[in-house]
Amino acid sequence: MKIDPELCVSCDECLIYCPLGAIHSDDITEIDQEACVECGDCIRADVCPSDAFIYEAQPWPRSVREAFSNPLAEHKETRIPGRGTEEMKTNDVRGLYGRGIIGVGAEVGRPGVSCNFRDVETVTMALAKVGIKFAEGNPVTTNMVDKTTGKINPEILDERVMSAIVEGTIPIEKLADAIKAAKEAATQIDSVFSLEFIDRPEADRSVPMEKILKEQGVAYYPNGKFNLGLGRPLIQ
Repeated sequence: MKIDPELCVSCDECLIYCPLGAIHSDDITEIDQEACVECGDCIRADVCPSDAFIYEAQPWPRSVREAFSNPLAEHKETRIPGRGTEEMKTNDVRGLYGRGIIGVGAEVGRPGVSCNFRDVETVTMALAKVGIKFAEGNPVTTNMVDKTTGKINPEILDERVMSAIVEGTIPIEKLADAIKAAKEAATQIDSVFSLEFIDRPEADRSVPMEKILKEQGVAYYPNGKFNLGLGRPLIQ
């Protein structure tokens, strides 16, 4: 995203709409191209009185910024918008995570913070070492050059995005190792990330992974997402 200096009147109306503070105003108003993640919030805010914002489709590898940061943009690999897949939200229908298998998500970056793919790679390579199987169809996975090691395409390592969601599965026996690896990775990145886990409750409503999470000092929040009317459940 850029601002046409011939049209901009430096009214500063747009400044508060950039989630990363990448728009700066002195004598003229400019967008810091290193900080900009091409999310499009500034132009969608529709507050510029002179229509000075310029949208241009970006060439590779900068195009990855918009794909991961603009909620309306599609990933060329998956042809769908968004930073992850639907599977982690529709497990009761898709039946991808059976008993003994933990769904793992790691969202790297946040609005106001962002991340680059070096941060993402630090997390993916740490999780790969403990045996995570990365989700097919996930935009981070499709940008890996080696799914066994979690290594990201080196062409995009310096590209900055709002956030990126890593998804995969791991046997419950390795969950503690995955948590330890994630904690170590957190000390090595210049961003933040959150962890998400999916487990199937037992008939008595107990959750097998709860004990492991507590032993690893991870607060257990039993947040549930229920998806109704999406089809015949594959797991009874």
